Amino acid sequence: MLFKLSRPVTKLVDRYLPDPYVIVLLLTLLVLSLSIVFTPFSLEQTITSWGKGFWSLLTFAMQMLLVLVTGFMLASTPVCKSLLDKLAQRASSGTVAILMVTLVSMLASWINWGFGLVVGALFAKALARHIQVDYRVLVASAYSGFIVWHGGLSGSVPLTIATEGHFAAESIGVITTQHTLFANFNLILMATMFVVLPLLNTLLLPPKEQQIVIAKEKLSEQNNHHTPLETPAQKLENSKLLGTAIGTLGCGYMGYYFLSLGGGLNLNSVIGLFLFLAILLHQTPANLLRSLQEGVAGGSGIVIQFPFYAGIMAVMKDSGLAQQISNSFVAISSAETLPFWSFISAGLVNIFVPSGGGQWAVQAPIVIPAALELGAEINRVAMAVAWGDAWTNLIQPFWALPVLAIAGLKAKDIMGFCLIQLLVSGVIISAILTWA
Repeated sequence: MLFKLSRPVTKLVDRYLPDPYVIVLLLTLLVLSLSIVFTPFSLEQTITSWGKGFWSLLTFAMQMLLVLVTGFMLASTPVCKSLLDKLAQRASSGTVAILMVTLVSMLASWINWGFGLVVGALFAKALARHIQVDYRVLVASAYSGFIVWHGGLSGSVPLTIATEGHFAAESIGVITTQHTLFANFNLILMATMFVVLPLLNTLLLPPKEQQIVIAKEKLSEQNNHHTPLETPAQKLENSKLLGTAIGTLGCGYMGYYFLSLGGGLNLNSVIGLFLFLAILLHQTPANLLRSLQEGVAGGSGIVIQFPFYAGIMAVMKDSGLAQQISNSFVAISSAETLPFWSFISAGLVNIFVPSGGGQWAVQAPIVIPAALELGAEINRVAMAVAWGDAWTNLIQPFWALPVLAIAGLKAKDIMGFCLIQLLVSGVIISAILTWA
């Protein structure tokens, strides 16, 4: 059985994988050391470059944080929670529950990665309240749907290079989502994952006598207790009219932006769409703010880590270290194989830089020059980095934290199952990126 293969890795991950903040500190020291040893940059030049670049991605970091938070706020609206509970009641067996949670999580993650993380976790809890099934596999299946996010509508890499003035615009210009998210190779890859991953997850279920089922009492939702509205300020904070008016106004503008102005998908438009939908569906400002406070906690890693990513990017670019690594890629790659090597390298880098936006900031100065020199398809190479980043999230617990917090589990409870998902999906993704 596949579930037996998952046991050893859980102990390994739990023992040796530190917090992502510790990882980015170690990576900073590594890049600074490599710059001093292998490039003409002196210690003073390296530190100066790092310090100057430290704050260069503040706008980008804020965009990444808002992508997560707005997705969280939308997923936690009463409408979304009610729909998930009704859908969960349709599960007739543990196998069906695994299929359902994987598909729902994948679809939600394709729409928005923050939305997908929260929807997957909430749906897993809803299913566990209605049917007996191994809770570890259920949550691991919910998290596995996250693998498609970077090929979806909130993908950091495709949306970044589709945004005017992005940091690599001088090299590659603006590449619209028609050539990335909606390119044939990405659509084929997405369709394949939607078929294979749910079926794979059903094979991870242990025999019934070995399944770990959580008591329904532990999964019950907390009821919100509303205090009486006594002051004018409290009445404004709980005004449905105010929230509905602003949400309707914002959604109306987003419709005008897409339909009349012909606006495309980019970081700002995705953030705006999810923000105004969340405002509309939460109805009152008080409800939205409660959801915001919960969602912001999941984005704390972005706040502290992105300045370090910016510093790393500056050193790699200014010292010539990125160009040296690019030359190594050129030496072992062709125009046809560069997407494969970009995918593999992105998967490795993601272990140390668990953020799609931060990873693109680090890897863009490497893969873009290599692609230009080899004459490779920039859009395919960029999406290879995107999929590589999403791929090893399966064994990098950074983005699993919101899911685990909602589900009430620890990383070691699901990582063994995630390893199997990693191996199978890696073969599929690399093959399609190379030959589709």
